[in-house]
Amino acid sequence: MKSKKIPEDIKRKSIKEAQIEINEIISKLESHQINLEESVYDYNKMMLLNNHIQEEFKKKAKAIKISKIKKPKNSLY
Repeated sequence: MKSKKIPEDIKRKSIKEAQIEINEIISKLESHQINLEESVYDYNKMMLLNNHIQEEFKKKAKAIKISKIKKPKNSLY
């Protein structure tokens, strides 16, 4: 799944929006109210959402690391 490109509609979601959608998909899958074809589609979408969240966390972690490097050493914070 890592090699698949994340669609633009998913890239535009915030981390919170992606988490909410993942929780909705999990509830739907656990309810057993959908057929196999829908389950596969929803599972794949959930994986793309998860990859998006991971990428966003990596970006935020990198930004934090860069901001710490740029702070003067005599800073109080």
